[in-house]
Amino acid sequence: MAMQAASPEPLAEVGVEVCAPERSLLVASLLSMSGGFLDAFTWLSLGVFASSQTGNVVFLGLYGLSGEWQRALHHLLPLAAFIVGAAVAIRTRAALRCLVGEIVCLAAAMPLLHRVPNEIVILVISFGVALQSASFREVGRWKYLSVAVTGNMLRAIDQFVAASDRDAGRGAGTMLALCLMFLLGVAVGGCVTKWLGTWSLALPIASSAWVLWLCRKRSHSH
Repeated sequence: MAMQAASPEPLAEVGVEVCAPERSLLVASLLSMSGGFLDAFTWLSLGVFASSQTGNVVFLGLYGLSGEWQRALHHLLPLAAFIVGAAVAIRTRAALRCLVGEIVCLAAAMPLLHRVPNEIVILVISFGVALQSASFREVGRWKYLSVAVTGNMLRAIDQFVAASDRDAGRGAGTMLALCLMFLLGVAVGGCVTKWLGTWSLALPIASSAWVLWLCRKRSHSH
């Protein structure tokens, strides 16, 4: 009897993992591609990275060490905005609301770009990206980042080397797929930004809106 009473709990947990829309591979892929796209867009348009803060830290250190304080500040701004946005997302714990917040930030940046100081646009975009990134950090049973590749790559290697079961293989494949989606986003972002300029932001906005629709649709269906 004790065994029968305990058995539904793990089944319920598995059901939550399978059904949770924000943890699906499609959602993680769309967000990872959007992260790569926005890095390409902001680098080409504003000279900073909106998503990958590692790059901003590198340039901050290089320019700070050489005494180029204005250029160093240029890379400090997205870093500060990202920290604030991530703190807000973690504090609120409302993934879909934070996703709406990112959409609003990107939509606001479109008319502002090249009409107001670039520093304002940088703050708005990085804040919005952080809202999304800090809210969506799991795909299936695995942790991931939609705004970087290194962490996902290390997780893929860890799954591939440290374990040999089928589940570990699925984890490694998932992480590698997200790395490739980020790379695809960078490539598409680079091409589209040169072609459409400011209007390129319509693509990551549409991608985030699709994620929002998927999550709301599946949540209502369950």
